[in-house]
Amino acid sequence: MRARILLASLMCVPVLTACLPRAERFDGARVPEASALGPNRAATEWWYVSAYLPDTGQAFHWAQFKVNYQGVPYNVAHVAVTDLNTGQVQFLENRAPGATFTFPPLRVRQGDWSLTQEGAGNTAGFRLVAGPLDVTLTPQKGPVVHPPGYSGTPETGQLYYQSVTRLSVGGTVAGRAARGTAWLDHQWGDQQPGRTALWDWFGVHLSDGSDLMLYRVRTPDGRVVQLAGSEVGADGVARAVGNVSMTPARTWVSGSGRTYVLDWTVRSDRGELTLRAVNDTQELLARSTFVAYWEGPVRGEGRWGGNSVTVDGMGEFVGGPLSGAELSRTP
Repeated sequence: MRARILLASLMCVPVLTACLPRAERFDGARVPEASALGPNRAATEWWYVSAYLPDTGQAFHWAQFKVNYQGVPYNVAHVAVTDLNTGQVQFLENRAPGATFTFPPLRVRQGDWSLTQEGAGNTAGFRLVAGPLDVTLTPQKGPVVHPPGYSGTPETGQLYYQSVTRLSVGGTVAGRAARGTAWLDHQWGDQQPGRTALWDWFGVHLSDGSDLMLYRVRTPDGRVVQLAGSEVGADGVARAVGNVSMTPARTWVSGSGRTYVLDWTVRSDRGELTLRAVNDTQELLARSTFVAYWEGPVRGEGRWGGNSVTVDGMGEFVGGPLSGAELSRTP
């Protein structure tokens, strides 16, 4: 990726209108506004929507990336759709030129893929149109900033972190009616995902009406340097989860030879949960971002806040950068 961006920087010199102001430095003392979902002058930024839809036998995620490498823009979007009846995964990458990002209201577009906020304010819904996705997303809770306001460390790079953790889904996925619950993330900062930082992430919905974000950040050599949990209660308030741990259980080796932990035990002051992958074969080799990662639906159960709960949502586990052979291979 760096070689491509450096080449682009040489092309940017005579076409100054294509260049951007340098990215702003990350400042952990500045906590962003929860409702400020729009673009920032960051080195790395993304918007992300994911959903496990057990009632209609589907799962999907969409991500829009906005990179500013020393004033050179690089934008790309991903969509992955899983048919849980067959286990088939469809993965698409969008490199169309001319991406645009505006707010308020939030409008993110690359080519004919878009996420559009349909109105102003925290209750405004969204429409996501991207390849096989044509869905409406209606917030059931307002946006939040996850404590302490960011993920990562100075060593790995840091990203401000806000979410709308519970949205109802309507519309269609791959031409089939879709129904269920989604999660929307927005992150930005100075981290280089897949290079300076790897992670194991969950965004899940509990049957008691709360939502749980878990984030285990690793260095490229495998050291865990951050472990954070954030619970958004039925009241819509995000609170840090104390004494959280994520213990790996079952692993799976992908066709690329990478090993992913797919089943986990989570313990904390709030209780204990077991989380398991629904469909193992969810590895994605993203040539446009040069990263391998597992992204797919998870479910589980346990006790939380003194009550028995069931859990469903999505997990993302980053496997690291693609090799030269993987990058050169025809998709």
